[in-house]
Amino acid sequence: MAIHELNNNQLSIKINSIGAEVCSVFSQTHNIEYIWQANNDVWARHAPVLFPIVGKLKSNLYKFNNKEYNLPQHGFARDSDFHCIKKTETSVCFELPASEISLTTFPFYFNLQIKYELIENTLSTSYTIFNPDNNDLLFSIGAHPGFNCPLIEDEHFNDYHLQFNGLNQLIGHKLNDGLIDKETYSISLQDNCLAINKSLFNNDALVFKNSQINHVKLVSKQSGHGVEMQCENWPYFGIWTKRNTEKFICLEPWYGIADNFDSNQLLTEKEGMITLHAQEIFNCNFLVRFF
Repeated sequence: MAIHELNNNQLSIKINSIGAEVCSVFSQTHNIEYIWQANNDVWARHAPVLFPIVGKLKSNLYKFNNKEYNLPQHGFARDSDFHCIKKTETSVCFELPASEISLTTFPFYFNLQIKYELIENTLSTSYTIFNPDNNDLLFSIGAHPGFNCPLIEDEHFNDYHLQFNGLNQLIGHKLNDGLIDKETYSISLQDNCLAINKSLFNNDALVFKNSQINHVKLVSKQSGHGVEMQCENWPYFGIWTKRNTEKFICLEPWYGIADNFDSNQLLTEKEGMITLHAQEIFNCNFLVRFF
């Protein structure tokens, strides 16, 4: 395990080689820590990378080529030790290749690279997946950053709202024991905003399909501080905090989604899986501005 730091005159960022996980974004300008600091009694992670699946599998298993494989929720990348392959003062790139261990639960060869780049008060995150094999690679990938909410000591969870560009409503998909239900629901937005309160998460995460969210701000109505995420063309999005918790909120762009409640567990028919043919590359990127 190693902690890598990126710095400029506005932000100081720490990234753990385990999971290539951002574990701190601290603003020298505002004296604010933006990333949830992983309290083991509440939620023991900061900003895990979700690969090679996003969300939960039905019974934690899938079937491929007439074999059954087990994978935990969100896959194994978040607990894997990445190699740092390139680093500057304001950027770092990590790599995770397939291994003998990964092949026992995920029978595909892959090379996953994660690049973080600090640009003024914005952190750019880029995922690159390469298929080095002659067979197809099936995978999903997603981000799960947790942001402190509230950010300021004298503020409260309910002082914050989510602001969506040009949207009057969102259509969510209900979760049933972590799996996607057929039932949907609508969330009405007031002036493109959704007020934050813990009751929003009584039934787990808010899950949205069909690229509904490509721009979202988490903003304090008191201090005006917050974060702004841009994630153009990501097909799925999750918003989550732990039930009955008023300490952090996760904004999660996904290329992938949990199993449907009635899933047949066949990986080739799982919703949200990306297929990479031999020697192909997949790229995606999102930005977070801290203010």
